[in-house]
Amino acid sequence: MISFQNNSGAMVALQALGGVSSQLDTVQTSISTGKEVDTAQDNAALWAISELMDSDVSGLRSVSDSLSLGEATVAVASAGAEQIADTLTEMRSLAVMAASGMGDLSKFEAALSLRTEQINSIISSSNFNGVNLLKTDVDGNGGTALAVPSALSAAGGLTTLSVDGVDFEGSPQFNIGNRTVITDSASALTALGEIEGFLTYAISSSAALGASASGIAEQNQFVGKLSDTITRGVSLMIDTSTEEAAAKLLALQAQQQLSSVSLSIVHTMPDTLRNLY
Repeated sequence: MISFQNNSGAMVALQALGGVSSQLDTVQTSISTGKEVDTAQDNAALWAISELMDSDVSGLRSVSDSLSLGEATVAVASAGAEQIADTLTEMRSLAVMAASGMGDLSKFEAALSLRTEQINSIISSSNFNGVNLLKTDVDGNGGTALAVPSALSAAGGLTTLSVDGVDFEGSPQFNIGNRTVITDSASALTALGEIEGFLTYAISSSAALGASASGIAEQNQFVGKLSDTITRGVSLMIDTSTEEAAAKLLALQAQQQLSSVSLSIVHTMPDTLRNLY
């Protein structure tokens, strides 16, 4: 129906154009921000979930950093223990030659003393970030183990991995400072037996530290995968699907053009009516 008083067709076309323009603005914002849910106003439930998940991801990244630091600390100690084992292997060879009576015993003793000093130097220098797992006092505060944050607990706290120190300073199994001094074949055999015990302790300690470093590395890989999985999940919830958004943008632009044409047509209807009179 055409009326001079009210152009109902124009109102309908104008409403349609306004609706299309609003949808077009939403799609363009979604494309420009890369997020379909950018604020709580877009979708309160999904926005709240995504914020919580983003917080968890941030926490997991901090845990990963702590695990990397812990892995490096244990790796330094493990390398020190391995070097101690290598030095003790050399000492064992020297003790074997001394026990066989080959050469000047005083020279063998001097070589053993030199390697003992090397071992003490290795123990002192196997320090990383203020922690030395080869000493009696691991952290300078009387600690005997290293606690490494490993995961976020369900209650919002942290779970930890504990790495025990291997005491090369005060363990009765590694009393290298009181090794028997070689003066003859008998004392050389005694020293050889002691060095064998020290070597056994060093090898087992190195293996324990290596296993701990490996466990921390594996936990760090798991934390990284968990963080990536959560990030992908959040992305699926709130990020814009560019393919769908592009297709919708083209469709809305076409609808906007058609609505503009429709509005132009209905605006000419009153003029058509006046031309009849």
